[in-house]
Amino acid sequence: MDVATPVGIVFALVAVIVAMVLDGGNPASLIAPSAILLVIGGTVFVSLAGIRFKEVGRIVGALKSAIMAKSLTAEETVETLVKFAEMARREGVLALESAAKDLTDPFLRSGIQLIIDGVDGEKIREILEADIDAMRSRHKAGAKFFKDMAGFAPTLGILGTVMGLIHVLANLSSPNTLGPAISAAFTATLWGVMTANVIWLPISNKLSHLAEQEHMAKLLIVDGALAIQSGSSPRLLEQQLMTYLAPADRAGGESAKQGKGKAA
Repeated sequence: MDVATPVGIVFALVAVIVAMVLDGGNPASLIAPSAILLVIGGTVFVSLAGIRFKEVGRIVGALKSAIMAKSLTAEETVETLVKFAEMARREGVLALESAAKDLTDPFLRSGIQLIIDGVDGEKIREILEADIDAMRSRHKAGAKFFKDMAGFAPTLGILGTVMGLIHVLANLSSPNTLGPAISAAFTATLWGVMTANVIWLPISNKLSHLAEQEHMAKLLIVDGALAIQSGSSPRLLEQQLMTYLAPADRAGGESAKQGKGKAA
């Protein structure tokens, strides 16, 4: 599991608290229930107002993906496609049917099933690319939701500060309470800016990054499926699909294979 996002958010919050302590501040002053309720609660509900209620489950799923995303292993996908290409050339495409049942990736399984069903190459590309477009649209909606939250949070923080200052101005007759009241008022702005830049924007960026990763992984599968359907050489297919991997990953894959060969 890729835990970079939660780790990054936690350490960013720690950095804020440590910086506050170094400046002589008291981190306990951040615990302002009214500011937290207005900024976090208001941001969530204002953002929900911009989507349909049935999309809430999808947003929750996107949040889970950003926090505990699974690492994509393109190298394993390449190995699987090369294995299927070897099987198709050796035994025919119908031999792929039993092996396809064990595939855990539904997109890969769909592509292999289209080959088994004898679907034309152009039609396979059309079906799989339509699936990719739908996936990108879903990911884009998730990333936009959290980007919208990052836009609303500072504004709601300013709203909380204005509300606090109104309360301060209404109590000018008590000068002894002005300092704490003004401090509490600006706490809302701090929560708005902090949550926007430490929580919501990183989650939005992570979802956009995951979308690009998944897009590339699916394009790899499309090219692999079409190559198998056309009877491409397994070795040629492997060289073609390796272009999707970063040079370090390609080198790692080759080193691993050489290591296996020496061990054998």
